[in-house]
Amino acid sequence: MHARGAARVRRAGRPPTAAVLMLLVLLTGCTSAPEPSGKGRWRPEPGIGWQWQLSGRLDPTVDVPVYDIDGFEHKASAVADLHRRGRKVICYLSTGAWEEFRPDAGKFPASVRGKSNGWEGEYWLDIRRTDVLEPLMERRIEMCADKGFDAVEPDNMDGYRNRTGFPLTAADQLRYNRLIARIAHRHGLAVGLKNDLGQIPELEPDFDFAVNEQCAQYGECEKLTPFVKAGKAVFHVEYELPVARFCAGSRRLGLSSLLKKYELGVWRQECPKGRT
Repeated sequence: MHARGAARVRRAGRPPTAAVLMLLVLLTGCTSAPEPSGKGRWRPEPGIGWQWQLSGRLDPTVDVPVYDIDGFEHKASAVADLHRRGRKVICYLSTGAWEEFRPDAGKFPASVRGKSNGWEGEYWLDIRRTDVLEPLMERRIEMCADKGFDAVEPDNMDGYRNRTGFPLTAADQLRYNRLIARIAHRHGLAVGLKNDLGQIPELEPDFDFAVNEQCAQYGECEKLTPFVKAGKAVFHVEYELPVARFCAGSRRLGLSSLLKKYELGVWRQECPKGRT
């Protein structure tokens, strides 16, 4: 049961009887502990500058307030260094695909590993199997918290729209994505919705920001508006369009946009200030 759904118990009218009060106490004891209120959680605002670097030697000198880096590849000292430089730091993790090169890869049974997601050594996960995946993802997100990260970018969160090898549904994806958001929040971390544009209306309240690839190339950036209207950042990259093709639209929509190369190294190109 969702915690939100369990709150609507009392109605106007006579005070509850002793028996009803006892039942409420028992029911409360059966529910999970409340999640953090979110008051102390980082909430990036629309238009904030950022750097996304997932390969190569980390360059901490880019003068932007937000860095998004690989959670496994970097130690707590790298996160602390970025914090000393005034940056907030997002922990990149794959939560919807198995990566054969990660140190915990052997803990994922073959039964939850499906077809390739198009990247070498990566395979879609059967997100219906939360009995297996929840403790594994809990440990990954806890690792990010222990290293001092401010947020999590969970990747491969739209398997239901791909050929995964499993009969995943939109409902399966909603359930899993919300699970990942709850885990991040339990550890005091902000969490971003990666791509999954079709489910933004349902999932925006559960996430603190969004991360998107190539919405301009495919004419989909307007679908990210719910995040911006809610005062939440949308971190956006294009790979194949020149900045002149998307920066004006990005500014109009309030996106934090970059041009990057597919390997997501140090190189980046920001949108020029003012008109393009």
